Amino acid sequence: MPVSYAQKPLIGKLTLTSQLSAETGLHIGGGGENLDIGGLDKPVIRDPLTKYPYLPGSSIKGKLRSILERLLNKPLNRTGGSGTWRYESDDLADGFTEVERERFIAYEGARTCQISRLFGSTGGSGFWMPIEIATEEGLLENNSPTQTIQNQNCVRINRGRNAPARLIIRDCHLLTESAEKLKQVDTGLYMTEWKFENGIDRVTAAANPRQLERVPAGSKFQFELVYTVEDADQAIEDLQNIAIALAILEDDALGGHGSRGYGKVRFQNFEFSYRSLAQYRQITSTPAGTSSLQPLSAIATTQALLENFGSLREYIEQRLLPGNES
Repeated sequence: MPVSYAQKPLIGKLTLTSQLSAETGLHIGGGGENLDIGGLDKPVIRDPLTKYPYLPGSSIKGKLRSILERLLNKPLNRTGGSGTWRYESDDLADGFTEVERERFIAYEGARTCQISRLFGSTGGSGFWMPIEIATEEGLLENNSPTQTIQNQNCVRINRGRNAPARLIIRDCHLLTESAEKLKQVDTGLYMTEWKFENGIDRVTAAANPRQLERVPAGSKFQFELVYTVEDADQAIEDLQNIAIALAILEDDALGGHGSRGYGKVRFQNFEFSYRSLAQYRQITSTPAGTSSLQPLSAIATTQALLENFGSLREYIEQRLLPGNES
């Protein structure tokens, strides 16, 4: 694979914060350290220092990615383990994944793919690319096999290129007032609740009782994501996709056992702020307290966010114009 000496562009960082509320009990599992008789089958994940339950950013990011892949109707071209399949760009440029012998699925290159540029992608291996594109990208190797795929002359590429994610989602920690309330919960578990369930075999009627740990309904967490602006023309589209995914997540479930009522969440009080490279530099050359950001007015709910996306679009577009980054 040829080496690229070009740096990825960095225009600025847009930060979105919100309050994430659990409206039903929520379970995101952590690995149990002990196997105790009568103990929990599935504990929740906890901060190792405070022992408070928290929501890993990786779980929320994976859920949002899954939602957007379905929203944008992306094909499943990669095995994901345990018999599952997922979508990913095999390279920065368009091509075809050979999912089984002589069966090809077209993927969109990570430079333009709305999923891969947001969440990142790892380069595939043994995929196919039109010869013309492979030549332009410097990926053509001597003696690589060729064949016609969907009426295009293609060449086999041994290894594709990775695409780093533009989206960062932080771990969500309990708000202080919510943590204080949960400390008063009297369930026998620290800041959480037991959920007893009993599966019944439909043939033998044998019982299969289980105990799960949940974060109680009403718990509130601080949610934060950061979007790296690399392309001003793509930023609006990416943020619109994120807003839609958050709204769909509210009508779906976060964490395990969503079909049994767990994991209904709600986002409230969205706040946006954008900082360009010029502003980062300005911070070091201005008096303390004079380089504050100009945040967009808070937006109460995801419904209001979708209905007023034009305001967010205008806010971003104004700050992406050269010389108007403050």
